[in-house]
Amino acid sequence: MAKQKPVILVTNDDGITAPGIKVLVEVMQTLGKVVVVAPDSPQSGMGHAITIAEPLRLEKIDQFEGVESYQCSGTPVDCVKLAVDAVLHRKPDLCVSGINHGSNASINVIYSGTMSAAMEASIEGINAIGFSIGDYQFDADFREARKFVKLIAGQVLKKGLPRGSLLNVNIPAHNGKPIKGVKVCRQAIAKWEEEFDEREDPRGKKYFWLTGKFVNYDKGEDTDEWALEHNYVSIVPVQYDLTAHHGIRYINKNWDL
Repeated sequence: MAKQKPVILVTNDDGITAPGIKVLVEVMQTLGKVVVVAPDSPQSGMGHAITIAEPLRLEKIDQFEGVESYQCSGTPVDCVKLAVDAVLHRKPDLCVSGINHGSNASINVIYSGTMSAAMEASIEGINAIGFSIGDYQFDADFREARKFVKLIAGQVLKKGLPRGSLLNVNIPAHNGKPIKGVKVCRQAIAKWEEEFDEREDPRGKKYFWLTGKFVNYDKGEDTDEWALEHNYVSIVPVQYDLTAHHGIRYINKNWDL
């Protein structure tokens, strides 16, 4: 009897019409049976938000040739929840999210809808990967990214991941030079130094526009930011258990409780 193809759920936060998800669908079709459930509009920066105060709409559409595809009115996390419960009626063998237009390395993992979708799958016990490329342009060049997406997803399908963990994969923007390879890294210590630009609308009412710059405080050569800067694909294993175990040790040792 022929072995059944693995079922692969594809989602994202840039919306179902984004070029990145099209690339991801095409690569995943070489590895298994693909089902897409993705937002009907961009949802970048949504983090792990879910929809609880209004109904969710799920519409089957003909977006990718030969692939069962649905657009959802909700967040990336909503998409994963609905996919498991209302579309697949089972857990897929793999959930991949992306390919996000823009880096989700270092602190960006906290804000990312791409990574939160993958995180939700991991919470459900599904092997999951979030893919991002360091190019924010709509017409980003994904040619080199394809082989690394296939390589990493293929390894997860074959070898799996430790329970409770998932992968944050970032791919350097195409710069005319071949990508050097893959580095398994830790998350860099970095943050956004933010400011709010105060403006006035035509009616004289004040509003604010978020601005700022990204600052990397981490000079370690074992971080995702270092890998990307030196033209490597970064893989950071992450988890949804946010327990700070060193905090437990510190409190038990130093507090009077």
